[in-house]
Amino acid sequence: MKIVIPGGTGQVGAIVKQALAATGHDVVVLTRRPPRDREVHWDGATLGPWAKEIDGSDVVVNLAGRSVNCRYTPANLRDMMDSRVDSTRVVGEAIAAAARPPRVWLQMSTATIYAHRFDAPNDEATGVLGGAESGVPGYWAYSVKIAKAWERTQEQAETPYTRKVSMRAAMVMSPDRGGVFDALLRMARLGLGGPVAGGAQYVSWIHDRDFVRAVEFLADRDDLAGPVNLAAPAPLPQRTFMRVLRAAWGAPAGLPTTKWMAELGAFVLRSDTELLLKSRRVVPGRLLEAGFTFAHAQWPQAADDLVRRVRG
Repeated sequence: MKIVIPGGTGQVGAIVKQALAATGHDVVVLTRRPPRDREVHWDGATLGPWAKEIDGSDVVVNLAGRSVNCRYTPANLRDMMDSRVDSTRVVGEAIAAAARPPRVWLQMSTATIYAHRFDAPNDEATGVLGGAESGVPGYWAYSVKIAKAWERTQEQAETPYTRKVSMRAAMVMSPDRGGVFDALLRMARLGLGGPVAGGAQYVSWIHDRDFVRAVEFLADRDDLAGPVNLAAPAPLPQRTFMRVLRAAWGAPAGLPTTKWMAELGAFVLRSDTELLLKSRRVVPGRLLEAGFTFAHAQWPQAADDLVRRVRG
């Protein structure tokens, strides 16, 4: 198959590209940076010569969007919104204009769309969407607003011959440098991987190889459209999640961190505490109902595998 991946040069995009190319697919990446082999330049906002790559392709996997690993300043939040909405809109325009449109459009979304909650897991049917929670920073609602606008832009695209799936992805865990697992493991190795603000908040995650397998599964299943949670079926409280990671690495202990300490650390790292403090208890209801089986369903097994790959 010919698969086009807008935003395929990011951390998750590189994982998907490498895996799909290794299985023999013709993978073309759309990128804002100077292109390399099988990469085509685009600006993520306007139609251009790149659109001919989508015409005649089989699958589009749009992963474009500014990284969330930054300070959530008003300017950065606007960039997150614009980069996601503009890229999704223009991918829809390219598909609508194609003489031979792709049969499926897999669009990246985020598990952040769900509410900050501890009481019950969020699946696609019964999950509570966020934005109206009390007792959380006001700008968290803007993150949910971004996620909703992202999905709404795909939903409103006039692509009647292309099935559309919105992938509400949890944190993708991979051994690559610069990813979320790399950051969490570095904390554990430094003795800082203890509970943050008590550690009751849930961490939703997915192993990188299961993420790729889910992408392939969704591309093949003609009966799945709309929002689909890409998350392992066993989210864990943060304190348990980090305890398991410390055990996998062999780190003896992890110092607990208060909320204000987490805020200070996020400021120094030019990141944001939402990534640590928001409780994301997300489960893959539709994937499981459709018969998808996770190779790494439980965090202890997944953490062991990831640590082995880091050390290897």
